[in-house]
Amino acid sequence: MQLTADHVRHIAKLARLTLTEEEIIRFTKDLGGIFTLIERLSEVDTSSVAATAQVTGLVNVSRADEIRNGGASPDALLATSPLPIREHQIETPSAHGSH
Repeated sequence: MQLTADHVRHIAKLARLTLTEEEIIRFTKDLGGIFTLIERLSEVDTSSVAATAQVTGLVNVSRADEIRNGGASPDALLATSPLPIREHQIETPSAHGSH
């Protein structure tokens, strides 16, 4: 596929970018070069290459969820709030304005 200046303008519009004519010319050439490389890569025979998601050999590490008490009391945690405490709860501003 040959990338044109109109293609670049369309891509810029979708990305909500404002490009100068000089940038459109430059990106037409740069993106066209990238597409050419991608086309060349698609010609490589990879039928004998095993699919892989990653190459480091690392595996996911999972652990059971468990509740741990960090030693802080509810009162100590509430005391860290810069907002007022009412009836053992943090009072937050209303999302609907003051009533």
